[in-house]
Amino acid sequence: MGKNFDIQEYLANGAENIIKNAISATFKNPKETLFLAKFIKNSRKASKIRKDYAKKDINIPAFLIASITSRCNLHCAGCYSRANEICSDEIPNNQLTDDDWEDIFRQSRDLGINFIVLAGGEPLIRTDVILKACNFPEILFPVFTNGTMLDEYYFNLIDKNRNIIPILSIEGNEKLTDSRRGDGVYNQLIGSMNHMKDNNMIFGSSITITKDNISYALSDSFVSNLYELGSKVLFFIEYVPVDINAKDLALSNTQRDHLLDEISNLREKYPEMLFMSFPGDEKESGGCLAAGRGFFHINSHGGAEPCPASPYSDINVKETSILEALESKLFKSLRDGGLLMSHHEGGCVLFEHEKEVQKLLNNK
Repeated sequence: MGKNFDIQEYLANGAENIIKNAISATFKNPKETLFLAKFIKNSRKASKIRKDYAKKDINIPAFLIASITSRCNLHCAGCYSRANEICSDEIPNNQLTDDDWEDIFRQSRDLGINFIVLAGGEPLIRTDVILKACNFPEILFPVFTNGTMLDEYYFNLIDKNRNIIPILSIEGNEKLTDSRRGDGVYNQLIGSMNHMKDNNMIFGSSITITKDNISYALSDSFVSNLYELGSKVLFFIEYVPVDINAKDLALSNTQRDHLLDEISNLREKYPEMLFMSFPGDEKESGGCLAAGRGFFHINSHGGAEPCPASPYSDINVKETSILEALESKLFKSLRDGGLLMSHHEGGCVLFEHEKEVQKLLNNK
C-alpha cells in the first residue's frame, strides 16, 4: 500500500461491508434489515467522529477488544490465556463490574468506536455485561465464545438484540474440535449453528491457524460446511506462541502470504460471507494495528493493553478515561517509535519484540 493509505478508512469500509453483506444475506428478515440499516448510518457517524479527532492529531481506532472475564468453563489444550495465567477457574478479584463496562461502552460510542469484540475467558459467563451491551445498538458486539453456554435464554436475547453477534470457536471437524475442547463440544456447536440459521440470526466462526492445520482450515470441505451451516463470518486467528518451544507452530511469512491469497479467493467464491485474518494483513495496513492504531485491548481488571497477545499496561480505565488511555505513554511510544512496523518472523510483532515492549513500559 502507498504512503497515503488511511488505516481508519480501511477499517471503517471493512465494517460497513460486513453490514452490507449481512443485509443481503438476511433481507427476508425485516427486523434484522431495519437494525442493520440503522447500524450503517451509525457506522458512518462514528467514522466522522474519528476523523474529527484525527484532525486534532488524536487517533481513535474503530475496534476495541474487551476481555470481560478471566473465567472459562473449558480447559482447551494449548490455551493461550491459561498458559499466561490470564484465564482460570477462580472467581476473579477486582474485575470490572457491569456498570464499569457500561461506562466503557458509552465512552467508546462517544469516541466513534463502533466495534467492540467481547472476549474472555468465556464471555457468556458475564450475562450482566452482555445485557449492558444490548443497550448500545450503535455498537456491534462480536462475542468470541466456545459456544457451550448458548441456550434458550441467550438465543432469545440475541434474537431481540441483533447487535450481539456470536462468533463460535471451532477447530475443524468433530475429531479436531473435541480433541482440543472436550467430548461433545463439536456437536453442541453444530446444533447451535443450525438453530441460529433456522431463526435467521447472524453468527460467525473462528479457527486458530497454525502451521499444522492451515491446509485443512483453508480447504473447501471446511469452509463450505460452515457456509452451509449459515456462518456469515469466518475469522482466521493466527496462532501466537505462548513460549519459545511453541514458536514453530506460528505461520511463516510464506504461509501468511498463502493465507492472504486464499482469503482473497474465498471472498470471490463466497461473496455473502466475510473472511478476516488476525493479526491480519500487515503489508496492507502498514504494520501491526495494536496499541490503538487500529484496535486496543482492555483486560478484565481495566488495564488498557496494546493487544491480548501483549498484556502490558501503564494505565487503567478505572482511574482514567478511554481517551486518556489511548494517549498513554506506552501506546504513543509503540505507535510513534516504529516498533509496530518492525520486522518479525510471524505471528505477532509485539510478542516477538516482547523485551522492547517491556523496556518501553519500564521507562514510563
